[in-house]
Amino acid sequence: MTTSLEAFAPVSVLNTSIRVVVADDHPIVRQGLRLLLSVAPDFEVVGEAKNGSEAVALVAAARPDVVVLDLVMPGMSGLEAIPAIKCACPASHILILTSFTAHEQVVAALQAGATGCMIKDSSPEELLAAIRTVARGESALHPLVAQSLVQHLARPSARRDTLSDLTAREREVLSLVGQGLANQKIADQLKVSIRTVHTHIRNILDKLGLSSRLQIALYARDHAL
Repeated sequence: MTTSLEAFAPVSVLNTSIRVVVADDHPIVRQGLRLLLSVAPDFEVVGEAKNGSEAVALVAAARPDVVVLDLVMPGMSGLEAIPAIKCACPASHILILTSFTAHEQVVAALQAGATGCMIKDSSPEELLAAIRTVARGESALHPLVAQSLVQHLARPSARRDTLSDLTAREREVLSLVGQGLANQKIADQLKVSIRTVHTHIRNILDKLGLSSRLQIALYARDHAL
């Protein structure tokens, strides 16, 4: 059955187009999104990126309203790119478009600054509606993503989420990671070996129940370290 183009029209006509950057490492996904957005009269694709670093550069140059961002990409991932995108253009809203609904990734993305999350099985109508919602600064979550988050919040947290178990040096490393310093810079500043920094980071991950360096940085930010 042929879908009417009216299904892709916005509820209300906007005076200006919603400017969108698409970031996904699969060319066919980027092409599909560009074609989908070209059908609707209120969208303009202003750039495409195949990894996180390209997405950050595009956002800084084009300053789009919305970035449709895949989480898993080579080099800088979408998850790692979110804070950099928000730094490059705070006014740009980020809609995650992913094949995964794992709550760890979604929670990390939302904590990092994403406004919404949709899955790649979404219908064209759902995706267009989500982009419009995010462009207004409102949250848009696919029902499966929302369900995953609710289930996650309903379970007792395994994360200890306390600083009391960290040594003074581990707190220093935590703060420096939160400031965006690379391991070698941290080693130079603390006058220790890079292997010692790696050990401190492993201890921080274990003690705080975190799973990545990005989560350490987010933890440091959330706790004003």
